[in-house]
Amino acid sequence: MTKIAPLKKVNAAIFQNIVKEKVKIKIPKYMVKKSGEITPIPPLDNPNYEEVETYPVYPPYVYARIIYNKEEYEWLYQLIEPPLSEEEENLIYEIKDMLERTLTYSWQVMSNRDKEQYLIESVESFLRSRDIHIDRISKQRILYYITRDYVGYQKIDGLLKDEYIEDISCDGVGIPLYIYHKKYQSIKTLLKYNDDDELNSFVVYLSQKCGRQISVAEPILDGTSKEGHRIQATYGREVTTRGATFTIRRYKERPFTPTELVLYGSASPEMVAYLWLMVEQGESAIVIGGPASGKTSTLNAFAMFIPPAAKIVSMEDTREINLPHQNWIPGTTRSGTGEKGITGKAAGEIDMYDLVRAALRQRPNYIIVGEVRGKETYTMFQAMATGHTTYSTMHADSIISMIHRLENPPINCPRILMTALNDVIIQKSVRIKDEIARRITQIVEIVGFEPETNELITNVVFEWDSDRDKHRYKGHSYLFDKIMTMKNLTHDEMMEEFERRADIIRYWVRKNMTDYRELWHTISDYYKDPLGTAEKIRKELQEVTK
Repeated sequence: MTKIAPLKKVNAAIFQNIVKEKVKIKIPKYMVKKSGEITPIPPLDNPNYEEVETYPVYPPYVYARIIYNKEEYEWLYQLIEPPLSEEEENLIYEIKDMLERTLTYSWQVMSNRDKEQYLIESVESFLRSRDIHIDRISKQRILYYITRDYVGYQKIDGLLKDEYIEDISCDGVGIPLYIYHKKYQSIKTLLKYNDDDELNSFVVYLSQKCGRQISVAEPILDGTSKEGHRIQATYGREVTTRGATFTIRRYKERPFTPTELVLYGSASPEMVAYLWLMVEQGESAIVIGGPASGKTSTLNAFAMFIPPAAKIVSMEDTREINLPHQNWIPGTTRSGTGEKGITGKAAGEIDMYDLVRAALRQRPNYIIVGEVRGKETYTMFQAMATGHTTYSTMHADSIISMIHRLENPPINCPRILMTALNDVIIQKSVRIKDEIARRITQIVEIVGFEPETNELITNVVFEWDSDRDKHRYKGHSYLFDKIMTMKNLTHDEMMEEFERRADIIRYWVRKNMTDYRELWHTISDYYKDPLGTAEKIRKELQEVTK
């Protein structure tokens, strides 16, 4: 069994301090209940385990418990579901046997709500027909497991319901599942699949959730579920020797907001205000960084500043972008069938290049490309050069590495064309004290091209100070110069406009406003009446700070 590296080796006294200093996850008051009749919180069964915190995931059925293993020096995640008696387990087995024989072909096209209602009626009918009388708690537990297994994601359904989990990873048979938790980062769970049949069966179930097929002939799955979860899986031991595997990136129903960029320390209010001006002026930008550095979240956050009436076309391999705009066409790629032809694509395959070309015919004001990595990038830069505002992400850790990726195969974008790009946002996963955090380390403007040296001329507008964990404005922005020229503003007037937006961001942070609908309402009001909206916000901000 593969073990993750311990976070730190500590004695019991130091551990107690860690637990006390650990910032508790904020749970809404109505969800504070820890246990009840349906799901009591069981005691820990290992003397080396110490509870760090327990919080509700899907009350009153599912709870999560964070445990510290003092023997292995690691954090563990325990999913707590309703306990079942032997009689309840037997009933569930019989009900499932009945359902396997009675489910119709129309089951696959039903909505989740219709499926849940069908299952409730089926369980009620089963109990009546056999004159079985059980108490209310037993019936609720049985209905929970039946719904979980036929509508949800079976034993990992609770993980997908936990808003603090970003990724779920299964590496094979008999190996504990790992998750990426917003607070505790990569930690091991107490869940595992114990045999090949169980895991293979679940991977096939995942493929059905994506509307795809996976088998010995085609053992690799890359798809998106109806809920928007990004799923990659392998079947059997054909390509992964320890058994079937899967990795699920949870789709966020609630989009990442500009407020959260500041709350999590990724950016300062001034940086977010700059991004707002950048978006309003139609400047094109790319967010670069390493894997899991938060590139798409940052892109989604500042894309909320796109004016309400603007037409947006987005394209992704798997759906991650989530915007409140109505005039928005979200597109995703599609895999083909059969073998690849002379074009390098299978029949019916729609790739990012096809989507970018199609987007240019739809007269969008803003084009969002989830991640660029192939020939679609060249087309995207041509679109920038012809006046289309474009936002995207790319795997690179600096301006230099971004340029090298862009001008070499398979992208082959000439350096002179890169001047169509206005801003580069560099984001990294960094270690701050004992924790991993995400920080925008630089916002860089591309302001020109030096033909003699073949180098891009850049200007760093904001930079992250790693010693103090603060973001600093470097003193000059060519975007500000451009706005002053366009709107005939003085420097003082420009800075007043900048500060008005920064004050709005500060107000959102002070009020902890992370609901995108509230933010969207303020953004829309600002575009209609900037001075009136800013004055109203400033008065409210003064009230809050008193």
